[in-house]
Amino acid sequence: MKALKKTASNASKTTMKPGKGKTWTDKVNDPTKEFTIKKLEKDFADMPAGSKMLIATPKIIDSYIRHIPKGKGGSLATMRRDLASEYGADYTCPVTSGIFLRIVSEAAHEQIEKGVALNKITPFWRVIDSQSKLIKKLSFGETFVQQQRKKEGLDL
Repeated sequence: MKALKKTASNASKTTMKPGKGKTWTDKVNDPTKEFTIKKLEKDFADMPAGSKMLIATPKIIDSYIRHIPKGKGGSLATMRRDLASEYGADYTCPVTSGIFLRIVSEAAHEQIEKGVALNKITPFWRVIDSQSKLIKKLSFGETFVQQQRKKEGLDL
């Protein structure tokens, strides 16, 4: 899947906000954010020292997810492998990938709340399954993701 390349339930939940004066959508589309590739000096998560690690951007994650066809599911692990390969790295950072997937998901839901049609937003539910740790952190809860996955036949 081709990602955008750039140069160099829940009322009781505490909702994460996107930051002072920014919407989630602003965070996805921030033109000052660029990907980086870092050589690891020591082992980190599932990556050995000496590896090249991609630190993507929310926009790259958004573009990747938009290319997943309807009815096809993916995973964070698969997305990380695909992006590392596409950007010439050995791995993609698991920490920032999870954070950026959350930003993309919150931005998409923000668009839904503004009346944007589902077929015009990023289908983040194709990457977040019902067992994901991230699903429990979403400000809008798990139900929406589960409903969308069911509609696309992803959780049968």
